[in-house]
Amino acid sequence: MPPTLTMDKKMIFSPAPHVHRRRTTGHAMLHVLIALVPAVACAIFYFGWHAAAVMAVAVAACLATEWLITTRLLKQKSHLADCSALLTGVLLALNLPASLPLWMVAVGAIVAIGIAKMAFGGLGCNIFNPALVGRVFLLISFPVAMTTWPLPGAPDGATGATFLTLAKNGSPEFAYNVGDMLAGNIPGSMGEVSALALIAGGIYLLAMKVIRIWIPLSIIAGLTAVDLLAGFPPGLDIISGGLLLGAIFMATDYVTSPMTTRAMIAYGLAIGIITAVIRRWGAYPEGMSFAILIMNGVTPLLDRYLRPRRLAPKPART
Repeated sequence: MPPTLTMDKKMIFSPAPHVHRRRTTGHAMLHVLIALVPAVACAIFYFGWHAAAVMAVAVAACLATEWLITTRLLKQKSHLADCSALLTGVLLALNLPASLPLWMVAVGAIVAIGIAKMAFGGLGCNIFNPALVGRVFLLISFPVAMTTWPLPGAPDGATGATFLTLAKNGSPEFAYNVGDMLAGNIPGSMGEVSALALIAGGIYLLAMKVIRIWIPLSIIAGLTAVDLLAGFPPGLDIISGGLLLGAIFMATDYVTSPMTTRAMIAYGLAIGIITAVIRRWGAYPEGMSFAILIMNGVTPLLDRYLRPRRLAPKPART
């Protein structure tokens, strides 16, 4: 007799992220948090208690906002254990200047979780990266505070221009010491100043197979192509601003990035090109946040039209 077929397995439907591994969402988020430890340590080392306070407020506001919306408004079980709100708080803080008033930090965190994430249905349903939505909201709402960069280690609250600002203004002394740019001893947001710390975190994520190389590599390739055409040194552009932070930790977000290799490459190239165009000819000296958010909106189209042929239906004959 043929074997009896039994329906003893359940088919579970859930939102993104979907990863073909024995790894939960919480485990993936923890790996990213571990990879961010060098960047967080550099931020606190260079900017002191100001950086620690911004980090603490961003994380606390993100956790509180998600808990209140989930348990009080939606009457659901709390999902804080998946560490996604914690990660959003850390990433938001790393995208902010250490001198930002703490109430502004809290506002950015509420926008990131309440509007960019929970308003769309929570983790897996959001279209745009929540931390970047919070950052861009603060940049548009409080442009002066968001573009005031404290000098690392300055006890008197002295501020200075970033490398990209000096380059945008055509200043002849815009070339900071490359060693300081790699180590992080330059003005900038808390997470963009140390290129070596970000690269170390990226190597860890690649080793743990949390992210794939295609998105960061194609972002760098797209930016390099435009810089070469514009006659700007691409090496300096790569290690300055938020390019590495965005390429490694923000653009690779499972929920808002494409799923297939071809789509990842197109997505990354477009982010790199848009970033370079904004940096060279746009009104802002930095364009990484805008580029990632723009391509977050294009991700569904990339997944649709750049999927593998074995999954794509043949076009109907007319």
